[in-house]
Amino acid sequence: MSPDSITVLHVDDQSEFRELAQAFLERVAPELRVLTAGSAEDALGLLATRDVDCVVSDYDMPGQNGIEFLRTLRERGCSLPFILFTGKGSEEVAGEAISAGVTDYLQKAGNVEQYEVLANRIRNATERDRTERHVQQVYEAIDLVSEGVGLLDADGRFVYANEAYADALGYAREDLRGRHWSELYRDEADVQYMRENVLRELARDETWRGTTLLVRADGTRVRVDHGLAYTTRGMMVCLVSNPTAVEGAEAPAPVVSAAGSGRADQNS
Repeated sequence: MSPDSITVLHVDDQSEFRELAQAFLERVAPELRVLTAGSAEDALGLLATRDVDCVVSDYDMPGQNGIEFLRTLRERGCSLPFILFTGKGSEEVAGEAISAGVTDYLQKAGNVEQYEVLANRIRNATERDRTERHVQQVYEAIDLVSEGVGLLDADGRFVYANEAYADALGYAREDLRGRHWSELYRDEADVQYMRENVLRELARDETWRGTTLLVRADGTRVRVDHGLAYTTRGMMVCLVSNPTAVEGAEAPAPVVSAAGSGRADQNS
């Protein structure tokens, strides 16, 4: 199966509607492969044996209704995108669905165009889910490396730090999230030094390496080998290694030494 194909499980107790939806979805979106089930119970059986990317379910069904089915999936640890596709449209049902963790909600319209809308909702939900899973796998891989790795958003705030990065600075990982990088420096003079020297060089050369002095959570300073780089999406990757406590009351500049971009052809 192509990596771009999407397997959808459509759950509806009306067999004629299931067949119609399957035919139209696969016609308007050839990358969709639609499996069908007539009840939540049948759907759970299919999910136990088949690889599925997205679930589309009616609300009114015998046995478990669509929201009860969704709650069962979430309770079992299934985080697949779940779209409630139902003729029962009300604020009460929509509110229940949102509380249960629904991914999207679409009311049946009784026309062919609704299947194009549904196909787009399936594509979008599946793409988001695959991206989130990929990012999580990357984070899990980074967690295994011994070097400290932090990721900052475009505003300069931490969105991620692995255990090694947090340990080097004496923080719990969750306490670093949301902090601005400037909080890791001693005072405004150090922050200004970093902006005018290191970040300016980073913007020009795209990468920077050196040895810097950072402030740990307990207020002490630590010397680290420091690497910085920008991603293609404007985020900043920060690498730290070889943390060494700084003894005494001396107050050197935040950059002990700099290797710049580290490009082999820099001086050629």
